[in-house]
Amino acid sequence: MILLKIILILVGLAFIIFGYLIYFKEKYNLINGFEGDFKSGRKTESYAKMVGLIELVIGIIFVLIGIVVTVIK
Repeated sequence: MILLKIILILVGLAFIIFGYLIYFKEKYNLINGFEGDFKSGRKTESYAKMVGLIELVIGIIFVLIGIVVTVIK
């Protein structure tokens, strides 16, 4: 069970790091196929910002759940 808690927290940290890099540092190349779609006009910069924000929020939720489950049990 402790292994699952550790994995949950690590996955959350990975999501936070990628979300931060995409949303705040504007490293859009971390999104698969974004640069090609951006050049062809299929995706916009606001789409990349939304992806980064979603990853950041999901990462925070995963980390919080992992910490709460660890503290409760």
